[in-house]
Amino acid sequence: MATKKYTVTLPEELAEEIRQEVGSGGFSAYVTRAIEHQREQDRLGELVAWLEEAHGPVTDDELASAEAERREIERHFAERGAAPGDRRRRAS
Repeated sequence: MATKKYTVTLPEELAEEIRQEVGSGGFSAYVTRAIEHQREQDRLGELVAWLEEAHGPVTDDELASAEAERREIERHFAERGAAPGDRRRRAS
């Protein structure tokens, strides 16, 4: 991916805290990941708004059902020593 240098203004304390954690060479990568994450969140919000417009808001019962399913998936993987989304096979 091509890159381009931009100038942004950040709170000094925050920027220095991040620079200390990642080092000067990792600062741009850290900021890039943060921006990518925010963009993903924004797009997910747009998707939710579109789905709710098309199908109505999610009900409390639907939320409870989805939460129960999420907990069951986590339990399933915890019992096997793997995290959801972890595609690597673990030695038995």
